[in-house]
Amino acid sequence: MTSATDEEHNFLVQSEETQERMAAEHEARWYAVQVASGCEKRVKTNLEQRIQSFDVADKILQVEIPHTPAVKIRKDGSRQHTEEKVFPGYVLVRMVMDDDSWQVVRNTSHVINFVGAEQKRGGGKGRGHVKPVPLGHAEVERIFKQTSEQEPIVKIDMATGDKIVVLSGPFKDFEGEVIEVSPERSKLKALLSIFGRDTPVELEFNQVQKQS
Repeated sequence: MTSATDEEHNFLVQSEETQERMAAEHEARWYAVQVASGCEKRVKTNLEQRIQSFDVADKILQVEIPHTPAVKIRKDGSRQHTEEKVFPGYVLVRMVMDDDSWQVVRNTSHVINFVGAEQKRGGGKGRGHVKPVPLGHAEVERIFKQTSEQEPIVKIDMATGDKIVVLSGPFKDFEGEVIEVSPERSKLKALLSIFGRDTPVELEFNQVQKQS
């Protein structure tokens, strides 16, 4: 049977742990970490595993790859919903910076370095040590607001000068050349030969197909 003293002791221990966790939450800042190109997801996975292995979950609290929704228009006009990285080549980490947490992040495979201020060496040649500099609160708020509110970015594998064929609408089966692309409107302009004359016509992305 647990005595009142034991219960008081357990309560005090839990209270101290809660206070320490809350203090860490308050002290934690967001840092940008440069990683090898195309390795953002791999770094996030590896770092989250290392956080558990080195028991630093109380110091490294969150790892994020900011992204916005995107819609990619395939050559056949169909749409693929995907995600667009806001900062390709970077991962954001919310952490309490000390030697232990720095080492865990810095020594993660495919991590290049923290973004920060380079401190010059006292003498000799070579690059100095980079002192990590936390992101400003306003900048962090802007980044995550952008990822949550931005409308999907429309991307299409077409550019001025490409040859296209119209798949639907009144100009179906007409062939032409792209003269303007407007991703934000999901439309393009193409010169179509109508009655023997080149005529600019505005078309939806999904109405055309790029000719190989």
